[in-house]
Amino acid sequence: MTGAGARAGVDARSVTGAGPEEVRCMLMRGGTSKGAYFLAGDLPAEPAPRDDLLLRVMGSPDPRQIDGLGGAHPLTSKVAVVSASADPEADVDYLFLQVGVDTPEVSDRQNCGNLLAGVGPFAVERGLVAARDGRTSVRIRMLNTGDLAVASFATPEGRVDYSGSAEISGVPGSAAPVVIEFPQSGSPLLPTGRARDLVAGVPVTCVDNGMPTVLIAASSLGVTGYETPTDLEADQALAERLREIRLEAGKLMGLGDVEGTTVPKLSLLAPPLDGGAVMTRTFIPVRCHTSIGVLGAASVAAGLRIEGGVGRAVARLPAGGDRVRIEHPTGFLDVETTFAYDEPGAVPVVRRTAVVRTARKIFDGTVFPRPAGAALHP
Repeated sequence: MTGAGARAGVDARSVTGAGPEEVRCMLMRGGTSKGAYFLAGDLPAEPAPRDDLLLRVMGSPDPRQIDGLGGAHPLTSKVAVVSASADPEADVDYLFLQVGVDTPEVSDRQNCGNLLAGVGPFAVERGLVAARDGRTSVRIRMLNTGDLAVASFATPEGRVDYSGSAEISGVPGSAAPVVIEFPQSGSPLLPTGRARDLVAGVPVTCVDNGMPTVLIAASSLGVTGYETPTDLEADQALAERLREIRLEAGKLMGLGDVEGTTVPKLSLLAPPLDGGAVMTRTFIPVRCHTSIGVLGAASVAAGLRIEGGVGRAVARLPAGGDRVRIEHPTGFLDVETTFAYDEPGAVPVVRRTAVVRTARKIFDGTVFPRPAGAALHP
């Protein structure tokens, strides 16, 4: 699709009824997730028609998402909406939308640090940011939270190069590294003001270093923390306990009623198995992550270092340095976190968080959504 119709995001044929809708789209793997990337100008401006369109693009609601781009899992039913930023501290704005798989829901209540890895390359591909010869950095404002991030990646001869030798757990093969740095967040590290809370009778640490997260010792829920995600998802008694904890913790963290949202995340902690600091099993909110989200890992890494937090009794923290290795079901993720203390014994303030991710362009072209108003049958 070319011309004004492409820039507006809706082909003129769809307005006249002479043909199907078509929308410019790039499918990318970002970190351990996969999603559809759009320019904001290629989508309806109002949330309701935008969300309706995205549900039809992804093939939701349908547990298989057989009639759309979605991959039948929350990790592959994601959307990034990118635009030039009016913020002098950012180059582009990034809105993350989680599209329900078997439910007709589109949520902007959380961030996604995995899709964030593709935002910088996408911005260069779409001409929002001019690439430098060698390496380009893109300043990104995450609209879901207002936080900032800087993504740096290879651009030899002014073109994004997705090939490289960087490997990340949960993704086969290798690709070019994308280094993502997060400056100090404006959110309090401990949303409840305490290193430890008793929630639904279970000791937890509520932490927010980019993603509201509840840290729980797996043993306190009668599991080891080494079970497969499939086995944990099949444990109905565990699911009920986690739901109870999440609803109560959400209110304590100032998030209100979280019944219909995907935050806070819940991370079960167990001693590491392969030289890391801790083993994790993270719920989003009822599906168990096959790895761990970038921002969730950043929150876990920070939470482990809180004196009196539940993680201190479980984790094996390195003797020195800022790097913490978070183990997960398919490998590990390294997080560098720099702390500062305003006064001795106080809760530390996170000054810097950085991770290495990879991203890859899968296709760039036109997506044809399911027709509006089409009847859905099981």
